[in-house]
Amino acid sequence: MSTTAPAPRSEWATVQLDWRTRAAIKLGGVVMRLLGLTWRVRVHGREWLNGRPKGTQPVVYTLWHGQMLPLLWAHNVRTGVIISEHRDGEIIARIVALFGNFGVRGSSSRGGTRALLESVKVVKQGTDMAFTPDGPRGPRHSFAPGALMLANRAEVPIVTITGHVDRKWTLRSWDAFEIPKPFARITVLFGTPRRVEDEHIRDAADRTAEFAQYMMNDLARVGQLAHGGGADGATAERA
Repeated sequence: MSTTAPAPRSEWATVQLDWRTRAAIKLGGVVMRLLGLTWRVRVHGREWLNGRPKGTQPVVYTLWHGQMLPLLWAHNVRTGVIISEHRDGEIIARIVALFGNFGVRGSSSRGGTRALLESVKVVKQGTDMAFTPDGPRGPRHSFAPGALMLANRAEVPIVTITGHVDRKWTLRSWDAFEIPKPFARITVLFGTPRRVEDEHIRDAADRTAEFAQYMMNDLARVGQLAHGGGADGATAERA
């Protein structure tokens, strides 16, 4: 995966945050890093991705919005992330940057066409992109078509990322946002790469139910792996 591709211009079209919010984000970043040092992470299914020559064979990741924190922490590889243009999107953009990633601003409801075009550019430069298909405002575990359209247009596969956290705080938000507790065990599953080779982009966009089911299947599967089910090989990424 390339680490040199420049962030697109939309990353800098930011919403101004007051100093209290900026300070809270910086403080939160320090707290997350300290918490993260205690988390124990095991990853399944990333062998093919790790074996790619640098800057080649990019993919489009999909992950549920509520699992963004533990999954981006476990992923730990520079990736572009689609982020809303709303104020809450600016907060997420700054948090994403703390993990070494960068934001492409836009969503299914606002700025979507521009975000899609810039995402295609990022992928064709050899950098992976990530979507939260149920973001930015839900419903939880719904699947907007943006990732499918990008994968179709850029001619790259979609790879799901799902996780299981054994000890966590769950916020009372629409996405049930997960924050792993100290010394939590985080199990991560990278799904099978799937291409979206429909002739017309509208046909690709119509496959949302299919890919939502793939993600729900993987979510159930990673829960089994976390409890010792299955024979998938795993690597201890962080401990």
